[in-house]
Order: sequence, then structure tokens, then C-alpha cells
Amino acid sequence: MTSVQVDEQHDGNEAAQAETDEGYKRGLGARQIQMIAIGGAIGTGLFLGAGKGISKAGPSLILAYAVAGVVIFCIMRALGELLMYRPVSGSFSEYAREFIGPFAGFATGWTYWLFWVITGMTEVTAAATYMTFWWDIPQWVSALVFTVILYGANLISVKLFGELEFWFSTVKVTAIIGMILICAGILTIGFSDAGDTASITHLWDIGGFFAGENGIGSTLMTLQMVMFAFLAVELVGVTAGEAKDAKKVLPKAINTVPWRIAVFYVGALIMILSVVPWTSFKAGESPFVHAFDKMGLGVGAAIVNFVVLTAALSSCNSGMYSTGRMLRDLAQNGQGPNFFTKLSKNGLPVIGTTFSAAMMLVGVWINYQWPGEAFNYVVSFATISGMWAWIIILICQIRYRLKSDRGELPKSEFRAPWGVWVSGLALAFIFMVIVLMGIDPDARVSLYAAPVWAAILGVAYFFLKKRNPESASFAKRN
Repeated sequence: MTSVQVDEQHDGNEAAQAETDEGYKRGLGARQIQMIAIGGAIGTGLFLGAGKGISKAGPSLILAYAVAGVVIFCIMRALGELLMYRPVSGSFSEYAREFIGPFAGFATGWTYWLFWVITGMTEVTAAATYMTFWWDIPQWVSALVFTVILYGANLISVKLFGELEFWFSTVKVTAIIGMILICAGILTIGFSDAGDTASITHLWDIGGFFAGENGIGSTLMTLQMVMFAFLAVELVGVTAGEAKDAKKVLPKAINTVPWRIAVFYVGALIMILSVVPWTSFKAGESPFVHAFDKMGLGVGAAIVNFVVLTAALSSCNSGMYSTGRMLRDLAQNGQGPNFFTKLSKNGLPVIGTTFSAAMMLVGVWINYQWPGEAFNYVVSFATISGMWAWIIILICQIRYRLKSDRGELPKSEFRAPWGVWVSGLALAFIFMVIVLMGIDPDARVSLYAAPVWAAILGVAYFFLKKRNPESASFAKRN
């Protein structure tokens, strides 16, 4: 469905009920969408990034994940309200065009594309790091091999993509639940090398709950890494154009957010830090692998390392999926090269995916140049660009809700609770995190890059508008 059609349908319920007609094949079923939603946020940020957070803030990192998790649920309910109003694969940039303006759609589409390209670099970097657990090989070699393999995987049908992601996510979920059960067994029965010392009191008896160097200040400074761990939860919005029965499946997927955060983040960290004292963790090392090493379960550490390797590759695979769709949406609106609109016989945006995969190869070069610092560099860039999508979702939901309450637009079948106030608070929280990023020397580099990227977008849009005035209108080019 084009943006012009949406504009014409604003006076009735058709906009909320119309099927999208973007050329994609609706090959993603309920089972696959659910697991993509559950597994989308289980990746590098949790399995690798949590090590840095634990070493910096101690047990209070658990609280940081819990508070941020509440904000993430507010964002997802805001997205759900918009998706039930109009489910489209280019959801973020489409909503930005409709509720903010053409430039907002342009900036959002290209920024979200950049986010996933950088995230792909991040996940490939993490995967290369995990490979050193078994073999002493250069990180850049592993990163190159993984990028090529995942690119090939994204040339299959969307149904097979969904099936691959289903099993990737199943492995991650099963592993975390298994780890929680093992830790629970150690705490209650006392087996393994950690059995004699494991105790829930580790959460507060080693320097206190806020055990970081600066107390609660250290906890606040971990929010940048915590928010990065949740990036990709919004991926279900990109799948909207290829989901079977989207208006039934997507709300169910979104409503799983609270329990998956409670189990996979809060629950897992409570168990790990109860079995192994937080002082033994360090940045750059997976806390899951380290915990099994401390337990004396060497085989378990190897298994967990394989699982976190799978998690990183899964996130990178999702990145290649979403970048091709976002480039096609931009091209259809005249805000990107027209050749990105072409689909393969299987309904896949092959040209956009190929271009994105080529850009991800920059991550291989980063690994070659700075193998020790690569992860920190790309995490900072990914966080600020990913949070832009959340900001746009919240602003669009606020504007949509105000219009629908006035009767100017049909009401969504999946309205976010507490109206626009919760979205406003979520926006304030995100802006607080951005301020904290400016204070943190490690994260500040991303804020330096943000105005540069904004300037590039501004210049590009200026020339695009002069060359193609249609791109500055709400009309989508067919």
C-alpha cells in the first residue's frame, strides 16, 4: 500500500485493515515471528557486553536491566499501536514520513540501515572473538568468513530465513534457561567447584548492591551498554510486511517482552552473580563462559561459547534481512537508488542485501586494524543510531494517538496503555541515556559521529530534493 493511499484512507477504517502490497511474500508464520521477537534481543549485548557492565557496576547492573526493560516495553507497545494501524515492512521510516515529515522518513530509513550495518559489524566482531576460545586465529579472518556465509543465507526465501531464525533463537533460549537451571541447582544442591561458595548474598555482601567505584553513578553509566543489549527488539516491526496474519501475530510477540526481559536478562544475571562473585568478571569476556569456567564445568563453557557464537551470527543474519528491506522502502519513496526496489523471483530485495553485506565488510577491516578495540568502537556507533529508531517510534505514536483521539485517524486495535504520557517518559529516559553517553569517555565517540552523520543526511537530502522534488512529498513512488 502506498503512502498516497494511506492519505486517502484517513477518513475511515480502511487504513487500519488494508493489506500491504509491497511485493513481498508473507512467508513468516506465528511460530517464527514469536521466536524472532524473543531471540532478537538476545545477542552480543547480553552475552559479551554484560561482562563490562558487571565489572563496572557490580550487582546493580541487574537493576539497570530491569529499569531499561520497562522502558523497552513502553517502546514496543508504542510500536505495536502503530503496527496495528498500518503494518508495513518499512515501518519506522513510513511512520516518520506520515507523522513528522519526508525528511524524517529519509533520515530514519538511512539511520536504521546504518544501525543494522554497524550492528552486523558488531556481531561479526563478537563471533570472531568467540572463535578464539577454541583456536588462535586472527579475528579478521573469522569475521570475513562469517560475513560471506551469512550473506549467502540471506539469498534464500523469507520462509527459510524465518525457519533459520527460529532455530537460532531456540538454541539461545534453551541455553539461557539451561544455564539458569544449572545455577539454581548449584545454589540449592551445591554441586560443582562453585557449590561451596555460591550464595544469593553475593548480590550485596561484596561491596554492597551498588558496588561500582562511584556507587549508583557507576550503575547509571552502564545504561549505554544496557540499552545496546536491547537493540533489535523492534525488528518485529520490519517483519510486518512479510508476516502471515500480522494483526494477530505481532501483538502476541510484543506482549512477550516483559517475561523475556525478566527471564533472560534479570533472571540470568541474578543466577550468575549468585554463583560467581561479580569481582571475578571483566570486560571483553563473556560472563556466561566465565561462569562455567569458575564452576569447573569446562565442557559447559565450550557449549555456552558455541551458543553465544550462534547468538552473534543470528543477530548479524537479522541485520542483513532488515537492511535490504529498509533500502527498498527508501528507494520506493524516491529517497534511495531505484535499483534497490527490485525483488528476486523469491520476493527478496537481493540488491539491497548485497550492498549492505558489502558495507558490513568494513567490520572485517576494523577487526584487522584494531582487534582489541573493535567491539567498543562499533557498539557506541550502533547504540546512538539504534536509539534514533526508538525516538521516532515514540514521537510517531504520540502524534498518531493525538490524531486518533481527535477522530482524524482510525483507532488502533492494540493501543499502548496510559496514552501518550508513558511514551513521553520513555523519551525522557532515552535522552538521559544520551546525556550519560556524553559523560562517558568510552561512549562519547558516538556523539561526535552523530552530528557528522546528520550533516551528511542534510546535504544528501538537499540535493535529492533538488533533483527529485517528489521525494520531499508524502507520496510514495511506484
